Amino acid sequence: MAKLDSIKEKVNLAEDFARKIWLAGLGAYGKGYDEAKGRFEELNTDASKVFEELVGKGEKLEADAKQKFQDKAEEFKTKADLNISERVAEVRQKLGLNANDNEDKIDELSAKIDALTDIVEKLTKK
Repeated sequence: MAKLDSIKEKVNLAEDFARKIWLAGLGAYGKGYDEAKGRFEELNTDASKVFEELVGKGEKLEADAKQKFQDKAEEFKTKADLNISERVAEVRQKLGLNANDNEDKIDELSAKIDALTDIVEKLTKK
């Protein structure tokens, strides 16, 4: 019976060893799963942070672009207004509609009328 006990003991040891191998494999799978889950959660958190940073950067770039566009639009409008004002002044000048020109013409005509009046008075005195 000693031999039978020895065989049973060896079978029990082999079964125990096989069970431990099975449990070690199961433990390795569990550990790998936990590590993968932890890495996934880290990556997910990091991805969220990066996404939020990108959104913030995009908002800043959009605001800068809008401001530059508004500045250029105002600059263009100012230049267009100046061009229009210059063109109107030029046309008024060509048509003789400038206020300064009218005053000069009135002064010139008044001087001519005064000169003619003087000539008429001299002629009537003769």
